[in-house]
Amino acid sequence: MKIEEVQSATKKQRIATHTHIKGLGLEANGRAIPMSAGFVGQAEAREATGLVVDMIRQKKMAGRALLLAGPPGTGKTALALGISQELGSKVPFCPMVGSEVYSSEVKKTEVLMENFRRAIGLRIKENKEVYEGEVTELSPEETESITGGYGKSISHVIIGLKTVKGTKQLKLDPTIYDALIKEKVAVGDVIYIEANSGAVKRVGRSDAFATEFDLEAEEYVPLPKGEVHKKKEIVQDVTLHDLDAANARPQGGQDILSLMGQMMKPRKTEITDKLRQEINKVVNRYIDEGVAELVPGVLFIDEVHMLDMECFSYLNRALESSLSPIVIFATNRGICNVRGTEISSPHGIPVDLLDRLVIIRTETYGPADMIQILAIRAQVEELVIDEESLAYLGEIGQLASLRHAMQLMAPASIVARMNGRDNICKADIEEANVMYLDAKSSARLLQEQQERYIS
Repeated sequence: MKIEEVQSATKKQRIATHTHIKGLGLEANGRAIPMSAGFVGQAEAREATGLVVDMIRQKKMAGRALLLAGPPGTGKTALALGISQELGSKVPFCPMVGSEVYSSEVKKTEVLMENFRRAIGLRIKENKEVYEGEVTELSPEETESITGGYGKSISHVIIGLKTVKGTKQLKLDPTIYDALIKEKVAVGDVIYIEANSGAVKRVGRSDAFATEFDLEAEEYVPLPKGEVHKKKEIVQDVTLHDLDAANARPQGGQDILSLMGQMMKPRKTEITDKLRQEINKVVNRYIDEGVAELVPGVLFIDEVHMLDMECFSYLNRALESSLSPIVIFATNRGICNVRGTEISSPHGIPVDLLDRLVIIRTETYGPADMIQILAIRAQVEELVIDEESLAYLGEIGQLASLRHAMQLMAPASIVARMNGRDNICKADIEEANVMYLDAKSSARLLQEQQERYIS
C-alpha cells in the first residue's frame, strides 16, 4: 500500500530581478536605513528619491522630471520600483523602455503621449441612489396592448424588497422588468437597482435558501443591512488613456462595413489630438465641479538614451502641459551622441532637456554591500548558502558584475543538489563560475582569439 503526501496546489510566485524591493527603506524623518525594504546602501540616492515621493504626494512635482544616472547594476530600476511601492496602488505607475517608441504602426510621439496619459489618473466620485434587498414579490401588471390585437403589454412591475431593517414595495417601469428578466431574477434573490439609470444587478441568492448540499452552482449572500433605499458614494479610478481609448473606439452601426470592421482584427489606431482636447475639457469641467480629482502618477522611461531628437523635443513640450505626470528617466550612459545626430551630450540627452531635470546619481556597490544584496537574493530565491560562498560571490561581483554574481546562484544550487546537498558551498559556485563566462572574460577571450572569429 502506497501513501503519498499531497503537495499544495497554490501557485508559487515567479521570482523576478526586483522581487525583493518592497519600498525605499526610509525612516519617518527621511533618513535612509542602511538595510531595509530590500535596499542596501545607496543612502544619498534613496533619501533624494524619498523627497521626490513626498513632493508627488503633495502634488508639487507635476510637470517636472527626474533623471537616475549611474553605471549598470547600481539600482536605478530598483529606485523607480521603490517609488512605485511607496506611492501605493492608487497612484498610476507606467514603466516603459526608450526603444518602445520605434513602432511600425504608430508614430514615436504618439507612443510617448499614450504612456503620458496612462500615467495620469482620475478619481471620479459619484453619489448613487440604490434600492437593495431580497426579492419577496415579483409581479408584472399587464394591460391590453395599445397597438390592438390579442397581445398584452406590461404596464408596470410590482417588486418587494426586504433588508434586515425593513421591507419596501416598489412600482417599476417596464424597461426595468426587461433588465430583471435578463439578470434571471427570481423571488429569493438579492438584487440592487440603481435609481438614476435603472440598472439591475443580481448579487446572488439569499442565504436563507441555502440547502444542506455540499456542492451547488448558486452563490449565497447574506441579507443586506440597513434600509432598502440607500445613498452610496462610489469612487472609480481611471487613467486618461482609458478615457481616450473608450472614446476612440468606433461604436459600430448596423451597416455591412462597420460589421466587417468589427469582425476583422482591429489595427492599433492613433488617438487624435482633437479627441484628447475634448476629453481634457470634460476632465477639467469635472475637476471644477468637484466630481473628479486629478492624480498625477509616474512615467518611468528606462534607457532614455535610446530616444532621438524628435522624442526629446516632444518631451520638452509635453512636460510643460497642464495635464502632465511626474517623469523619471534612467540611463547608464556617460558622454555620448544623441541618437540620430552627431551632437555629443552628457547621458545622450540634449542640454536643453537636461536643464529641466533633477539628477540623482547612483554609486557602484562596495564588497560589503554586494554580499548583503546577494544574501537578500538567496533568501528571496529560498537558497541555503554559507558565509564563505557569499564572500566568494562578492569577489566575483567585484571582478565581473553584481548581476553576474546573482546569476551564478541558481546554477550553483542545482550543482549542489546534484552533489546530494541542500546548501550551496564554495565548490559549487566555483564549478558554476567555470561553466559560465561573464562579459569581461568573454571580451578578453575575443581579444586573445581574434583570428578565429569573423570580424
